[in-house]
Amino acid sequence: MSTPPFTLDGIDHVALSVRDVDRSAAWYCEVLGLERRYEDAWGSHPAVVGIGTTSLALFPVTGPVPQPPPGRDVLAMRHLAFRASRTEFDHARAALEARGIAIEHQDHQISESIYFNDPDGHEIEITTYYT
Repeated sequence: MSTPPFTLDGIDHVALSVRDVDRSAAWYCEVLGLERRYEDAWGSHPAVVGIGTTSLALFPVTGPVPQPPPGRDVLAMRHLAFRASRTEFDHARAALEARGIAIEHQDHQISESIYFNDPDGHEIEITTYYT
């Protein structure tokens, strides 16, 4: 395996198309505790929300009738995963359940995850590792 001639710091942002940019930005801030970023410079085009060094750039979907996220038979990003400590994972699970947000729990042997959907149907994961 060859070594690339550069080093990356990590993921800067993931771009998501959403029906209502401001509603989605508020949801990510209220439900996941992300913070608005760059609002003075860009406003809501895109709305950027983030935690640590990772952000989501929320763009308005184009077209009058947005199509749902593709199924597992389409080449596409399947979900967006956030990592949390065990304590924060348990807090997140309880907080999502208290909001009435349906979650799916999965044990992956090395980690445990909960899956749920944002207002536009994007699948979100919160995961915690056993070690």
